[in-house]
Amino acid sequence: MREVIYSAAAAKVLHRMPTTDEHRIRAKVEQYANDPVSLGNNVKALKGSPFIRLRVGDWRVVMDDRQRVLSVLKVGPRGGVYD
Repeated sequence: MREVIYSAAAAKVLHRMPTTDEHRIRAKVEQYANDPVSLGNNVKALKGSPFIRLRVGDWRVVMDDRQRVLSVLKVGPRGGVYD
């Protein structure tokens, strides 16, 4: 099991969204941290960037999966998170 670290910006967005969405996103991130293969169809590499994105409904989670720690960098609605 890997440790998950949320950036200040990602934690702020999660704190402001509805509780059900927050719990669903956190559960998917934890699931990915424990078993990356289980969410293989919802995780893609971002073009021109070393990061990956996780799709959770209409929300997108941008993560850095290059070290032993999974870093959640951004959380946002589809389309707006990549800016």
